[in-house]
Amino acid sequence: MRRSYFIPALSLLSTLSSAAPSAPQWSFNLKEATSGIVALESIVVSPTLTIFFNRPSVDPLQFNNHSALGALWDLKTSSVVKPLNVISNTFCGSGALLSNGSMVIRHYHLVSVGGDSGAGVANAGNQAIRIFEPCLSPTGEDCTLFENLETHHLFERRWYASSIRIFDGSLMIVGGTHVTTPFYNVDPVNSFEFFPKKEGAPRPSPFLERSLPANLFPRIFALPDGRVFMVANNQSIIYDIEANTETILPDIPNNVRVTNPIDGSAILLPLSPPDFIPEVLVCGGTATDTIDSELLSTQTPASSQCSRIKLTEEGIKAGWQVEQMLEGRTMPELLHLPNGQILITNGGSTGFAAIGSVADLVGGSNADNAVLTPSLYTPSLPLGRRISNKGMPTTNIPRMYHSSITLTPQGNFLIAGSNPNGNTTMTGVKFPSEFRVETLDPPFMNAERPKLVSVPKKLAFGQKVSVPISIPRGLRTQDIKVSLMDLGFSTHAFHAGARLVFMDATISPGRDLLTFTTPPNGRVYPPGPATIFLTVDDVTSEGAWVMMGSGASPPTLQ
Repeated sequence: MRRSYFIPALSLLSTLSSAAPSAPQWSFNLKEATSGIVALESIVVSPTLTIFFNRPSVDPLQFNNHSALGALWDLKTSSVVKPLNVISNTFCGSGALLSNGSMVIRHYHLVSVGGDSGAGVANAGNQAIRIFEPCLSPTGEDCTLFENLETHHLFERRWYASSIRIFDGSLMIVGGTHVTTPFYNVDPVNSFEFFPKKEGAPRPSPFLERSLPANLFPRIFALPDGRVFMVANNQSIIYDIEANTETILPDIPNNVRVTNPIDGSAILLPLSPPDFIPEVLVCGGTATDTIDSELLSTQTPASSQCSRIKLTEEGIKAGWQVEQMLEGRTMPELLHLPNGQILITNGGSTGFAAIGSVADLVGGSNADNAVLTPSLYTPSLPLGRRISNKGMPTTNIPRMYHSSITLTPQGNFLIAGSNPNGNTTMTGVKFPSEFRVETLDPPFMNAERPKLVSVPKKLAFGQKVSVPISIPRGLRTQDIKVSLMDLGFSTHAFHAGARLVFMDATISPGRDLLTFTTPPNGRVYPPGPATIFLTVDDVTSEGAWVMMGSGASPPTLQ
């Protein structure tokens, strides 16, 4: 029997309403192209290009009939542009951008430092200095990597060291180990040095000595007064480069340890005018009294603790403020959003960093139980309400040891890598070598966005700048944020050098002109490349690449 249906008008309206497109949401988006190498380190080096670095392996991307150690990824086409001629072993190195850009914004240097002692096709990398030379091509054809191990090298052999750009535009290189180690630091490099060199020898560090043996990849940040905050193991200091003195700060609470091989992560929270008061957030890691890998397990619960400290006299006296993530995380990574929120992503909920060390390995992995849903941390909310994963998507790709992530100039997050194995391993393990690349896209990626129509390629400190903009009609301009950002260098659960400085800004009554004031000096934002984002009512523009400061080379030892 044929049935007929009558739908009342109100029900029809309701049906049509429910079928209407929903508001944009956060989403993971898998790319068709693969990375070609396991992207265990990544850094954005131009408005269109990111460098991936890997160790000597048997990966599919080839250079001179062997697996490439580096590759350029095109952010516009979501594909590998070309392999890079890397001659030294970049495995577990670090890096940052120097101050010496020209007025052509892509004309600047990335410096990658340190690495492994050498294997197969690669020379020893633990004293190496690799310089990504000026590249004018948006698609990377003219991009080269310079290395000369005889003329450009570190004072000390450094594996698992950290690097940041400081107030004079040079790099400060901190810690590491002289030799390849399976787990904790057995042959420590308890010193600092600089590139270009400032003096004739490294500077000894009592802090690195005290924080042994779990002090690899110390988390370091250039503070707005020119000093450097450091955390390693469960200890922290402020180091004065000019006076060569350290101020000891309170330990991370509750015996939580946060540096390799007990990886938590850390980030310098956004700096705001007029005072640019620094605060540091440290999340994840593990509360443990032992570093003996035979007594540790892939099932040891990671800490859910986030600890936050304000680096003023009053804040240091008050100590660390503690709150909890939604889950424990080992090897998470913390990254800025242009609106000032912090993304918490990647890693597992149990176990430790490194590979092949603990008693009950999962394949080669020292960790297990991948955390697949990111969270957002909102610094301005009250304690206990800052962390949420409401509306956040879930990926099906574990990002464990040797994974990387970076914010891009397009405003989304590029995620690649993961390889907790002794070599490229595709089958027979829970966490295989990962060549899939995905982006984590904020809702505004699918919305009509504000636009920075034109921004000068070079900006002076303390400069008032007016630039043309375009703002969609639907945005009411009630909440305006202009952020100056260093997108950082991603390696081993730490985004070295990542920085966000908010700038005072106004929009003209006609909504077509943005006026902002740059930071007052190179201590608030170390001179060098930067990305400017405009966020209007929580909808963020694509970034504009600028050179902050004169573009001069850093000072060198005379």
